[in-house]
Parts: sequence; C-alpha cells; structure tokens
Amino acid sequence: MLKFLKILLPAGAGTASVLTLAYVMADQFVADIPAPLRDMVAVQPAQAQETPAAPVVMASTDLAQSRPGGFGLGRTALVEEVAAWDTDVRPDGLGLPVGRGDVYTGEELFVEKCSSCHGDFGEAVGRWPVLAGGQGTLLNDDPVKTVGSYWPYLSTVFDYVHRAMPFGEAESLSADEVYAITAYILYVNDVVADDFELSNENFTEVRLPNEPNFIDDDRMTTEFPLFVREPCMENCKDAVEITMHASNLDVTPGDTTDNVVPVAAEATAEPAPEAAPEPAPEVAPAEVTTAAIDPALVDAGASVFRKCQACHQVGEGAVNRTGPHLNGLMGRTVGVVDGFNYSSVFATAHDAGEVWTEENLAAFLANPRGAMAGTKMSFAGLKSDADIAAVLAYLQANSAQ
Repeated sequence: MLKFLKILLPAGAGTASVLTLAYVMADQFVADIPAPLRDMVAVQPAQAQETPAAPVVMASTDLAQSRPGGFGLGRTALVEEVAAWDTDVRPDGLGLPVGRGDVYTGEELFVEKCSSCHGDFGEAVGRWPVLAGGQGTLLNDDPVKTVGSYWPYLSTVFDYVHRAMPFGEAESLSADEVYAITAYILYVNDVVADDFELSNENFTEVRLPNEPNFIDDDRMTTEFPLFVREPCMENCKDAVEITMHASNLDVTPGDTTDNVVPVAAEATAEPAPEAAPEPAPEVAPAEVTTAAIDPALVDAGASVFRKCQACHQVGEGAVNRTGPHLNGLMGRTVGVVDGFNYSSVFATAHDAGEVWTEENLAAFLANPRGAMAGTKMSFAGLKSDADIAAVLAYLQANSAQ
C-alpha cells in the first residue's frame, strides 16, 4: 500500500497542476482577447468609413458560459472584435475597405511580393499556381484555370490576396496595395488596360470573363434525390447486352485469355516508310542598319523595356532567363538562341524559316498570344504604338551586340 501511495500521490498532484494551469491560461487567452487584428472594418463600399466606431464597454452580464452546464469560460465578443475577424469580401462589394490602386503600382508590388512564386506576369514558378492566361482551355484535357480563364468573381481575388497573401506574411498588405495588385492581375489577364485604377467605387463594375458560366448550385434538387431513393435490386433493365470485355480493353492484369471476345485481326503489312522531310532552307539574316535610329527614341525604348527585363536581357553580357536574350534579334531567324527551350509555336516558325522583321515583331509586341498562338509568354502586350516603336528602336540599337 505504501508503494502504491508513492506512485499515486505525485501523479494526482501533477494532474491537478496541469488542470489548474489550463484553467488559468484559458481564462487569460479566451476572456482577454487582444486588440483588433486589422485597422479597417469591413462594410459596404457606399458606407465605408475611415474613422473606427467607438469602443463598446463590456458589462458584467456579458459573461457567458461556453454552453449550458459548461465551465463558464469566455464572454460575448465585442462589436469591434467581430469586425476585426469579419474581413471577407462578397461579390456584391459588401466588405470592401476604402482604397484604390493602379496597374503600374500593382506591377511593382507584384514583382516585389508575388513574383517569386507566381512569376512576373502570373505565369507561375515551378508548381505554384498560375494566375494569368489559360483562356479557351477549360474544355481541354488539361485546362489552365486562372483568374482570367476560370474564376467567376473579382471579390475572390481581392479577398484571397487581402487575407492570405503574400505567402508567410498574410494580412501585411494595406488596402491600397491589395487594390493595386488586384488591378495588375486583371491587366495580365487582358481584362483592363494599363492605365486602369481599381477602387472600392468601381470594384463591382469589373466582370471576369467566366462569370456567365457559373450557375446556382442545384444539386439538392437534381442529384441528391438520386442517392436517397429506394435502390432497384432486380429486373432494373429490360435487357442487358455485353459490348466489350475488360480483357479487350487491356485493363485486366494477367495472361489468361478466358472469356475474351475475338477481335478483328489487324493487317500485318508493314506501312511504307515515310519520306524524310526536306530540311528547311537556311535564311540569311537580314541586314540591319542602326545608324539612322533616333537616340531619343532609343532612350524611350529603354524605359519601356523595363516591362520586359524581368524575363529578357539585351546588351553586353545578356543571357537567357525566363525568356531568351534579345541581342541581335532584328533580322535573325525565329527560335535560334542556343540553350533556350522554345515553345512549339516558335519551333514551327523556326522550321519554316521565319525571320524577325520590324513588322512581325511589332505585331508580336502588341499581342503576343494573338501573333504566336500557344506562346508560353504571358505578357499581355504593349497597348501604345509609340511604346512599340520605341522598343523596336531600342532592340535595333542592340541588334549588333
């Protein structure tokens, strides 16, 4: 008995200590909830306020049990505490904070805070989510679901960036920064122009391309009844016809041939060998003259080229990055830079002997996916003819590098 007490008494004392500590910590961390987690209250855009509501004083009668017969822990949440957690944004704009942000500001923020995972233009890095492109792929075997191709509501973009991004630094962005990043995501998906500014005032005017393809969830009326009705157990079909055996479909393991339905013998004649394709004729690079290029236009092109330099380099020491280097671009055959893995559309153009000219390069800069359908480059294109002319002059000036 003495040995039993030596074991039981310390164990009982330890259990009592743990329970006491748990009660004290619960009383501290549940009853004394910290200050609001953010400096904005989610309200409708038309009712957005920059001055927070006056704090609510808690009365002693607000103390409440967690449940009938419970331990009496916790209390009724204060209005401002509920508001601190109520940060979601609805498609009708409810919950939007006051703020605004433009595409250019969003581009700088996106490159700084988002591009390490999502790429400079939403094309994604590694296995991180793709945010741009994918239009017209939803019926493919491997659809690309992005903001521009799949998402129905802009509020989902804003809400997710606001509450969960950047990765590891959730809720670190201000309302203006979230508006700017959302505007840039719209831009790289060809939804808005590069001079667009998004705010709580025009937010609900923006419509994503795939919104009409979403419908109300009707599964409770269309599908659920199929799973709760009495199942048929016999004579459920008038006739049953076997049209194929699993062995013929090559889905049954093993070598047995029992119950295999004979299939028509395939022709054994070997097809005639295809003639080897003739190599495409080599096209000599066109001569490029840079002497008459306006230096002021080249300087302007260097400024516009900043939109491209995240993926492309040009000039002395240029190397391949996400895209190939652009030294000597004007007048050379498409897709010839050593060490760069071109997409199939560029490989086809190369095999056909296509050459980068001022005309086709201008068309590509204006609308990359339209000029080269299937290109992996997700940049939406330059919208200004003046910017295109400036970039062409800049690239011509560097064609002899």
